[in-house]
Amino acid sequence: MDRRIAPSARIEEVIERVLLDELDDPDALSRLGRLGAQLIFQRAVEDELEVFLGRARYARTSEASGSRNGHRPRRIQTAEGELTIAMPQVRGSLERFVSSIIPDTRAIVRTRPLEALVIGAYVRGLSDRDIESLAREAGLGQISRTTVSTICRELRDRYRAFRAKSLADVRLLALMLDAIYLPVRPDGPKEGVLVAWGFTVDGERVLLDVSLGQRERVEDWLDLGRGLISRGLRSPLLVVADGAAGLIRAIGELWPDADRQRCAVHRLRNVLAKLPKRPALHERVRAAYWVALHGAPSQAEAETALRTLVGELSREHPSAAACLADDLVALTVHLAYPLRLRRRLRSTNLLERSLEEVRRRTKVIGRFPGETSCLTLAWAVMDLVIAGGHGLGLTLPERHEIAVLVAARSVPETAERIA
Repeated sequence: MDRRIAPSARIEEVIERVLLDELDDPDALSRLGRLGAQLIFQRAVEDELEVFLGRARYARTSEASGSRNGHRPRRIQTAEGELTIAMPQVRGSLERFVSSIIPDTRAIVRTRPLEALVIGAYVRGLSDRDIESLAREAGLGQISRTTVSTICRELRDRYRAFRAKSLADVRLLALMLDAIYLPVRPDGPKEGVLVAWGFTVDGERVLLDVSLGQRERVEDWLDLGRGLISRGLRSPLLVVADGAAGLIRAIGELWPDADRQRCAVHRLRNVLAKLPKRPALHERVRAAYWVALHGAPSQAEAETALRTLVGELSREHPSAAACLADDLVALTVHLAYPLRLRRRLRSTNLLERSLEEVRRRTKVIGRFPGETSCLTLAWAVMDLVIAGGHGLGLTLPERHEIAVLVAARSVPETAERIA
């Protein structure tokens, strides 16, 4: 092991490997949490040592007191389990180096409040003051302001760079749009955080934007879409979204030449919610619904099967029938795409699961100190769950089918229409 490399840098390398190679592992997020907690402690101890010695690693100064003399492993018990921290040793100093971050006892260090900070260590967007407060509540003592500032600055800089990145080279097969409501500010109602991601024509997953939407109005979605287009994003072949009126209207204005797929999972939930709570009835309707979408070889036949189900429901459950009939054609659009990809392109389920991961983690925080913190957190989680996963894994015939769709579409640039 190269002793010239700081222990925190080694932990960062492990985190990067997990982010690149292991996110499909069901235990990956848990492991990232542990690694993140370990990195928070390790960085804090290293910062303490810099203050104690009066110089940074490899820096020289006449005012320095003592020098580094390797590390010894120290096990600590936390809410994430047992962690090993490389405790620095010092020689040539009149005083003994003692960490105020990690106590010289076997007491459990309470890190659960720091769950808001540890998706891969530097994946939180809280204010400096908020991180310091959480650190104190967790029993970590006073983490140096340098450590807090570095973590926050890295996060905010990465989020700003993400939102400024050119999308000119991105060619989308499908664009997925959805929103989540979060307590963005210390007081006031929850506000919408809008998320856009998609599959490229090469089958890769790409996160495109995470922005504030307030009440998810048409204007909010238009702002998001115009931002994507101003960064160079061309019209996707397909846009997948739920049935929010403002969102549907915005899609029509932003990408008039794209196909629009109504999220099939959202629509089924809407229909079932209007039926009596009878399990047998729900199961029968659910089965007929998916048979219509799974078994039909074409959009026309799927539409016919769904309209048959509408007719059956209308006799006893007119509200459910009306719900299914509304925007029915948009439920079948995915059937014009390669067979194996249809289930992936008919709903925003993956995006929804990612947003639920955001919601789960924000429960630890309660309310955010402001929109920057909230958006940075949401972006960090989405970046891990979506951008870090596997894509469609397109076969050569599927790539050919998609290329034919792209060539046939000849979509004109929509940027000129809405600029």
